[in-house]
Amino acid sequence: MEITQLIPQFGSVVWTLLAFVIALSVIVAIHEYGHYIVGRWSGIHADVFSLGFGPVLFSRVDKRGTRWQVAALPFGGYVKFKGDENAASGTSDAATLDAMSEEERRQTMTGAPLWARAATVAAGPVFNFVLTIVLFTGIFMAQGQVSEPLTVGELRPIPSVQELQEGDVLLEIEGTPTPSFDDSEGFDTFLKNLPMQNALTYTVERDGTRQDVTGPYVYPPLVSQVVPRSAANEAGMEPDDVIISIDGVPIFAFDQLKQRVESSDGATLGLEVWRDGEILDLALTPKRTDEPMPDGGYQTVYRIGIVGGIFFEPATSTVGPLDAVQGAVSRTYSIAAGSLSGLWHMIAGNISSCNLSGPIGIAETSGAMASQGGQSFLTFIAVLSTAVGLLNLFPVPVLDGGHLVFFAYEAVAGKPPSERALRALMSAGLVLILGMMVFALTNDIFCP
Repeated sequence: MEITQLIPQFGSVVWTLLAFVIALSVIVAIHEYGHYIVGRWSGIHADVFSLGFGPVLFSRVDKRGTRWQVAALPFGGYVKFKGDENAASGTSDAATLDAMSEEERRQTMTGAPLWARAATVAAGPVFNFVLTIVLFTGIFMAQGQVSEPLTVGELRPIPSVQELQEGDVLLEIEGTPTPSFDDSEGFDTFLKNLPMQNALTYTVERDGTRQDVTGPYVYPPLVSQVVPRSAANEAGMEPDDVIISIDGVPIFAFDQLKQRVESSDGATLGLEVWRDGEILDLALTPKRTDEPMPDGGYQTVYRIGIVGGIFFEPATSTVGPLDAVQGAVSRTYSIAAGSLSGLWHMIAGNISSCNLSGPIGIAETSGAMASQGGQSFLTFIAVLSTAVGLLNLFPVPVLDGGHLVFFAYEAVAGKPPSERALRALMSAGLVLILGMMVFALTNDIFCP
């Protein structure tokens, strides 16, 4: 059952906040568990594992002496290792360390070998990437892969002539053999060469016989997904909506919609939308969007924030675990590379800094993705987990990447940075992170 069936009011502030807390709690728990478990394997003892900050709501001490607790403020979490001065694990409590035996000091971050400290710190971001890969692996296995030859699965409801049936094997469209769906470039070229008309002739194999039937344009102006915080989302568009006209001009192809939006220069568009047999009138204003290009640059275009799709769900076959994992690793790498590229282009001034979202934007996105179903919400968690892992690897003091830089210095110099230098750098890093948070929050409030 979809989340929207269980909680139809997910768009409210309360449920948006709940979705955000759930997503963040899962990601933080996995991140901190990475620190904890690798630290334990490395001989470093954890005094506290906390999900959340502030007053403790629930806690228990396990047989190893670690206190596991849930705190009242669910916007983060931490692991406090033995000998740490505070929950940030940035500095050690000198008085406590002086009173320890050599065996006890070995169980602290300060007294552990360099390799153990580095592995423990790196484990947090690594576990975030692992979470992403696990989630995408499960999603890919649940989705399956499109069967060959291309076969009609579930037909989507659209207001067009429809003579195809589930199980039809698509042999030809308008006399041209149907290419492999996996060949995205070849399939796109095939679509571009089809006649631009509302109804097409499909040659199918049905019950062992070959016959011609009439069906809609392959890519109608059908909404398969609504992008969070987009013009379409703000206007109330939903998956399975079909746009039948723009400013009174009928359309039947997604490309017609795309061309009209891109040429709008941000002017408000009047859309007629077909939804479950009813016609709705919606007005929405396309937003300027920075999109990556194949050459690595970015282009600024107008978008309303919908994802299209063909007029039926293709029949699928099972994806093996190995193929699913390979696809998940590739997707994770693409997300990380795209995030770094986008950040670099923002710093260089090539794209708008409004592409950086803060907590409000992330919360709104989490609610919107949850409202579109469990799979969309899991995809959002996977993407956000990669972002959290990547952010923590930045070489900024107070982040995991900053600690790794300190460890690298220690490996080269033969000694750690001085306590005074560490405190100064940690303070500077904290100011930098707080500044970034304020900047991102400002984007949430003032960016269109």
